[in-house]
Amino acid sequence: MKRIALYPASLDPIHNGHIDIARRAAKIFDEVIVGIYDMPKKRLLFTAQERLALAEKAFKDETNIRVALYLSLIH
Repeated sequence: MKRIALYPASLDPIHNGHIDIARRAAKIFDEVIVGIYDMPKKRLLFTAQERLALAEKAFKDETNIRVALYLSLIH
C-alpha cells in the first residue's frame, strides 16, 4: 500500500522551515502532497499562483513531493 502524506499550508511565502518539513516527510512517506490553500483567512503577500510557482521551484528536484492548490479539505 502506498503511503501518502498531505502537508496543507498557505506558504505565503514558502521558507526553509516549510521545505525542511516536506523533505523530512518525503523520507517517511512514498509521496508527499504539499497542498497550498487558495484562500486562507489572512492577508496574503502572494497570489495562489505565485505561491504555487515558488513551491514548485523549491521542490523541483524532489521526486516524491508534489505541489497542488486546494480550496477546501471538505467535499
